[in-house]
Amino acid sequence: MTLTRRATLTALATLLLPGTASAAELRIITSGGFAPALRALLPGWQAATGDTASLGYGPSMGATTDAVPQRLARNEPIDILIMVGYALDALVKQGAILPGTRTDLARSGIGVVVRTGAPHPDIGTTAALRQTLLDAPSVAYSDSASGLYLEREMFPRLGIAAQMQGKARMIPATPVGEIVARGEADLGFQQMSELKPIGGIDLVGPLPPEVQQFTTFSAGILARSTHPEPARALIAYLASPAAAPAIRDSGMDPIGTTPTTPG
Repeated sequence: MTLTRRATLTALATLLLPGTASAAELRIITSGGFAPALRALLPGWQAATGDTASLGYGPSMGATTDAVPQRLARNEPIDILIMVGYALDALVKQGAILPGTRTDLARSGIGVVVRTGAPHPDIGTTAALRQTLLDAPSVAYSDSASGLYLEREMFPRLGIAAQMQGKARMIPATPVGEIVARGEADLGFQQMSELKPIGGIDLVGPLPPEVQQFTTFSAGILARSTHPEPARALIAYLASPAAAPAIRDSGMDPIGTTPTTPG
């Protein structure tokens, strides 16, 4: 057994809560930003606990079929949501999340990609990024937190909102990296952790610090969950130091906080 695997199992053993002895199958819905880290971490958790997880994916907001609001409206059986923190906050206020379970896990900045082999434009400064956007024939960005930031804040701040109309488009459901890889957009913007797993693209780099926007990904247990105690144990593990290496490898910064909502 490797040291990493032994450390993971030891950490999990200390995090298990009373009542988790019977195997449970947790239904987890995660946004794309945290999905790579979650896929890396779940096998160790399953081996240590005997519990299993059924994964679903979807954006934290929006009207696409798999988006979290649509899944909740359909009353899908869900135990854990992992999504953009401020979107989860709205669900906490609505009473959809079990009190005391909202936990920040990681944060991710926005990256810029081009198709593999294409020239890398200059995005090293805010002025260079502005010119690169003006010069780009087509731009793609997500329909979740990072894309909303570009459309509503960054483009207007750079004074190019009008120029971006018609050549910049929000991509629903499909990862932005795939759009760029297929040659359907020259520049793509999305969370670094969502771009990293996509083939056929080159990461140019993160946005300049002056215009960078970090998105926090948080977890919460649905108030209607049928497995709240195993769900608590899993979230505690995802927020623990043992999970930090996988989170970093996915392109995010681990937070590892305790629950931020009293309960």
